[in-house]
Amino acid sequence: MSQNSQNTNTNSGTNSNTNTNSSTNTNSSTTEQQDSKQGAERSTEQNMKQDTKEEKRQEQEQDQDQQEKEKEKENDENSENSEKSKQNNDQNAKKNTDQDSNEKEKEKKKENKENKENKGKDQSDQEGQSDQEKQETQQDLPLTGDLVIDEETLRAVFTDCSDVIFHSFETAGFTSALCVYCVGLCDTERLERQVLTPVQEIGMEAAQVPLSSVKTVETSKEAAEAILAGEALLLLEGSNVATTYPLYKAANRSTEEPLAESTVRGARDGFTESLATNLSLVRKRLKTPALKFRTRTVGESSNTSIALAYVEGIIDASLVKEVEQRLDRLRVRDILESQYIEEDIIDQRFSPFPQMIATERPDVVASNLMEGRFAILVDGTPFTLVAPVTLFSMLQSPEDYYQYVFMSVFLRWLRYVFYVLSLLLPSAYVAITTYHQEMIPTVLLLSIARAREEIPFPALVEALIMEIAFEALREAGVRLPKQVGSAVSIVGALIIGQAATTAGIVSAPMIIIVAITGIASFMIPRYSASISTRLLRFPIMILAGTLGLIGVMLGIILIVIHLSSLRSFGAPYLSPVAPTNAKGLKDLWWRPAPWNKPR
Repeated sequence: MSQNSQNTNTNSGTNSNTNTNSSTNTNSSTTEQQDSKQGAERSTEQNMKQDTKEEKRQEQEQDQDQQEKEKEKENDENSENSEKSKQNNDQNAKKNTDQDSNEKEKEKKKENKENKENKGKDQSDQEGQSDQEKQETQQDLPLTGDLVIDEETLRAVFTDCSDVIFHSFETAGFTSALCVYCVGLCDTERLERQVLTPVQEIGMEAAQVPLSSVKTVETSKEAAEAILAGEALLLLEGSNVATTYPLYKAANRSTEEPLAESTVRGARDGFTESLATNLSLVRKRLKTPALKFRTRTVGESSNTSIALAYVEGIIDASLVKEVEQRLDRLRVRDILESQYIEEDIIDQRFSPFPQMIATERPDVVASNLMEGRFAILVDGTPFTLVAPVTLFSMLQSPEDYYQYVFMSVFLRWLRYVFYVLSLLLPSAYVAITTYHQEMIPTVLLLSIARAREEIPFPALVEALIMEIAFEALREAGVRLPKQVGSAVSIVGALIIGQAATTAGIVSAPMIIIVAITGIASFMIPRYSASISTRLLRFPIMILAGTLGLIGVMLGIILIVIHLSSLRSFGAPYLSPVAPTNAKGLKDLWWRPAPWNKPR
């Protein structure tokens, strides 16, 4: 404000000066007066601008002072609040510590009680876990050469395995030795005669076992696998390498003719449960280096050996790679039969139609290998898997090439006709007798009507009753002993059928239809192919009983659509018909000469 007063004073002084000058210079010209007036106005404007700038500066300074004061107040308040919060936190911390201490004391008391109660359980669980961990770790340990340590390692692996024998002795050179073997898998007589006795009396070089079959192992895992395979393991003091002797003693049956695939003319030998025997039966028929066997072990618990067989140069190389990739993707805990592998490697798992052939005949496997297919042989089962297959290959018998050509063609066509009858005959009878009686000749219609006049059920229910009863009799005949199974099936078919007709529950024409259908299903060479017709027969009968022949045609269309989309390792299931292959049709409608078989 002092500056403003000074500015006003100066302005007043200047105005007074101008007035004095104007008074003294009254005689001056008008132009000089005008100039002086303009200069005075300019000076006043400049003074006004300076005043406004100074006022703005003062206002800014006042605002800054106020902001500083407010900040100081806020800082003071924050400091007070922080002190209060610290005090509160200290109080809460004290309370929490007191509560925590009390809770901890309570928890400790509870834990002590629980520990006392569960001490026995925890100890047993820990012991079980420790045993499992020890077994898992000890299976991968290398052999140390210290006989005591190596024996402890192997005994830990075979804990509670009473069939694994540990036999300690000294060799002829007074060296401590240990022989480990599994009773039942290893031939103890040969072990005593060919290994233990010569080693104790003469020395290690006196073992009467071919050197080509003797192997060495360096880890406890390899030693355990050799023992479980039926080999005898020999460890010497100071040697970190163990010797295995293949003295197998497996319970194998002789190569007999398969009961499910009997033929009038053909080979009489069949696969057994031994993989080595089965490989030799195939090699005996195909004495060529092009026949390849690729062996691997599958199954996490069973460690089952399987062999992939194919003929190099005939089979497509991409097919072999595809099969190996599918086998590598197998994640099965145990494999006790070839069906375990079949379900995991086929293209469509939930299809009723089989996509691999399961056979017990070595000649069937050899014939399919020469046609460009592959086979999977599984240790422990006589059934070998063959693929890729088609619907028509499932209806062909190995005996077709063992008989005269015209007889083979006649039987093949008869098989095709009865395959269709086994699928559609009951459905066609139900549809015609229920909805399309005009299709039946008059005399036959009168006899059917006369036979059905006292039947209380419709044709569909009658067919379902008879088909289910027939399937039950068939399954009972398979599961019962051989001496009783055939008698049960014959007695059931005769007595139950006759009793049902006399009681008026089932008509005689229906029994004839069911009997023809059963005989037709027995003509299918492959048991797995007959199962699909037995399953599909029931839904087609239901369609026939509700929609008539339209329902039968609808069922056939759905089956054909499914078969057209079905693949067996990439091969169309309806080939060579769809897609059409002229070369393959020769083996479908006719039986070509063995040297002209399609590949």
